[in-house]
Amino acid sequence: MSRYQRHVFVCINERPPDHPKGCCHAKGSAEIRDALKEELKKRGLAHVVRANNAGCLDACEYGVTMVVYPDGVWYGGVKKEDIEEIIDRTIINGEVIQRLLIPNGRYAPDALQFPKLRL
Repeated sequence: MSRYQRHVFVCINERPPDHPKGCCHAKGSAEIRDALKEELKKRGLAHVVRANNAGCLDACEYGVTMVVYPDGVWYGGVKKEDIEEIIDRTIINGEVIQRLLIPNGRYAPDALQFPKLRL
């Protein structure tokens, strides 16, 4: 078994302020990534879930953008206050949070339920 059961990539890409797609970094993605890492550590999950920086995920217009692998769940418009729900529902219980899904079929997950985290 691999060391991590899930990887969460948070886009911290930085674009010029006038870029038409926007920029996850300007929307607070570094702070969201830090909050995610801290919450995973606080809950004792850092050994099974890895929160990573990501360069451009090509979805900054939906930012802050985050993708959970291996499940392929793409979330957009993520805020710090969403972190606990993402950990509880998606990372631990394998549920998809519909209101956070990127509203573009290109980013739709293949399923709406995934294996629960093995603790």
